[in-house]
Amino acid sequence: MVQSKQFFRDTWAEVELAHVKYNVQEVRKNFQQDMHVMAVVKADGYGHGAVPVAEAALEAGASFLSVNLLDEALRLREAGIEAPILVMGRIRPEDVGIAVRHNLSITVFQIEWLQEAKQYMKEQDSLKLHVKIDSGMGRIGTVTAEELSQLLQVIETDQAFQLEAVYTHFATADELDNSYWEKQYGRFLSRLKVVEEICGMPPFIHCGNSATGLRFPEHCFNMFRFGISMYGLLPSDDIEDELPFELKRAFSLHSQLVQVKQLPKGEGISYGATYTTSGDEWIGTVPIGYADGWYRYHSSEGGTVLVDGERAPIIGRICMDQLMVRLPYQLPVGTKVTLIGKQGEDEITIQEIASRLKTISYEIPCMISSRVPRLYV
Repeated sequence: MVQSKQFFRDTWAEVELAHVKYNVQEVRKNFQQDMHVMAVVKADGYGHGAVPVAEAALEAGASFLSVNLLDEALRLREAGIEAPILVMGRIRPEDVGIAVRHNLSITVFQIEWLQEAKQYMKEQDSLKLHVKIDSGMGRIGTVTAEELSQLLQVIETDQAFQLEAVYTHFATADELDNSYWEKQYGRFLSRLKVVEEICGMPPFIHCGNSATGLRFPEHCFNMFRFGISMYGLLPSDDIEDELPFELKRAFSLHSQLVQVKQLPKGEGISYGATYTTSGDEWIGTVPIGYADGWYRYHSSEGGTVLVDGERAPIIGRICMDQLMVRLPYQLPVGTKVTLIGKQGEDEITIQEIASRLKTISYEIPCMISSRVPRLYV
């Protein structure tokens, strides 16, 4: 177990970097040799820890990294990571000099942005650009061919700008109905013709998120953005049977019992006394709560934890720093509690928790706050 720094909590998350490496290595086998894998480590590596995950992914063969914020990219640089990094979100034009100094690639989709950013660049500066095309996501990106053409003409005629890549993002690649995906892909192909006419093809073209890369590797051009599935999680349950290899989950969440008590029938538990003991019950207190990202929904939606290899229901309302569970029998203080992960023959998966909370797997590790230390194993 690798511990990045000392901590004094009985609650922690474990991140198996070997599983991140495995997922990267296996997905590379799914592509031709000239495919570049871009490891997506935005949002602190989807809650797993951006720097350790980035280092593991690069060791496993990823050649590019991506984040959403300039701040996120700078944290990677400050950690000594020298690999190419794409900032996928819009940065402020006045911050363009920071991107140049730290050798970052920037997403662009507005002529006005280029014109304003140029005012903040030095004569010798060269900015690497990834042009984002909105093929049907409705988020950021150029929409019309005319808009794209005008943007590319500005880039092509100004030596301060270097077109490194063109890309798009698919809205429904994780659904079995491929009709909208095909519509977006067709639009992207038509926009690439505009790119080729004005600038020629750039070094990189990427349109594959995790679902696209796993399902349609032949349509990912020469760069693949490996996001949620790099962490061993499914983009959606619908495509589980279409995966080319079994993903290995990297994230688990654990705590310990800090108090065990037997309460008689009729005792209320937690705020509002929403749970009342029905008989003599063993109650365990676990030091994790909604301030850690383990929200109150878990207690209202039938949440459980694993203790001594068995399911124990969360009872009463989850507090800011603690929650209570009904134990199957008396257990000693210090007994390990697993909220995400495996104990014995049972496992609580992130997919199970996402389904309970009526959300997607992406949200669950991102919910776990920085108060919870990460251990890298």
